[in-house]
Amino acid sequence: MEIKAEGKSVLNFCANNYLGFADNKRIIEASRKIMETHGYGMASVRFICGTQDIHKQLEKSISQFHKTDDAILYSSCFDANGGVFEGLLSKDDAVISDELNHASIIDGIRLCKARRHRYKHMDMADLENLLKGSMDCTNRLIVTDGVFSMDGDIAPLSKIVDLANKYEAMIFVDESHATGFIGKTGRGTPEYFGVEKEIDIINSTLGKALGGATGGYSTGHQEMIDILRQRSRPYLFSNSVAPPIAAAAIEVFELLKDPSHITKLRNNTIRFRTGMTKAGFKVLGHPECPIVPIWFGDARLASEIADELMTHNIYVIGFSYPVVPKGQARIRVQLSASHGPEQIDRAIKAFTEVAKAKGALH
Repeated sequence: MEIKAEGKSVLNFCANNYLGFADNKRIIEASRKIMETHGYGMASVRFICGTQDIHKQLEKSISQFHKTDDAILYSSCFDANGGVFEGLLSKDDAVISDELNHASIIDGIRLCKARRHRYKHMDMADLENLLKGSMDCTNRLIVTDGVFSMDGDIAPLSKIVDLANKYEAMIFVDESHATGFIGKTGRGTPEYFGVEKEIDIINSTLGKALGGATGGYSTGHQEMIDILRQRSRPYLFSNSVAPPIAAAAIEVFELLKDPSHITKLRNNTIRFRTGMTKAGFKVLGHPECPIVPIWFGDARLASEIADELMTHNIYVIGFSYPVVPKGQARIRVQLSASHGPEQIDRAIKAFTEVAKAKGALH
């Protein structure tokens, strides 16, 4: 996780490279090798001449990994979120979404004709009230991120499943910041909570833990995937995932059979969260989440500390309004399996020194 930035070598603590697969040699070789047999790009959408054997193989790998019926590929998870709601919901349905869901989910919901509701962040009482108030709709779809990328929170899926069963609702989960590393074998928040069979549709990305390149997908019940192949506009009118990306992603799912990467990431997460808490920082998020927001509140302070950390060769970014609510500025740290213990300790030491110099830590 050591990269070149601003003309010097720095430790990268702000990438979505959770498992360290972005520069994995096996993945790079799989991508390079496939171009000799399948070419560089498809120059077509899937339903015309943009489907190769590797696209079908990748969709099978995805569905087998998530233990679902089928999967459908997109050029990004943003596109997957842009196509799923319009494709599956009608004006007679309702969609009930966590208020802190990703922007792509919000944009996707805006495209559908279903009645729209937002519940307070991870507030099950508010969600239940909205479910009660939408009983007249034909279908109700509860929509949540599995892991919330700005807060490091993990959605309480077991409680959401209980409410969905009680009120006969369906569940959609965006697993972009969970696939590959949350749960015992990296199958995400459904596995973490033991509710894999209870989730109706999952959207996720190939652009974060699963190699960090590009590409996304929806996976779930066969009937839903069949509908999306016929109705999802981003799928129908966007180029196929390029062969090098598809082949690399297939190799990623092979690598996920080895749990050592997940174990390293969990150990790094514990080390950093424990060290920062002991140093006196306000550390947000779930204790097992490798997304670690360090709360500062003031936007200028968070930005200045992030800038000063770069002089200590620690690469992080400060986030403030409108990315997060006003008065809740933070520096988001993202751990990777590629970080070594000594690198994590260097980051904790640098954070402590800089924060004390800025009067943000006593």
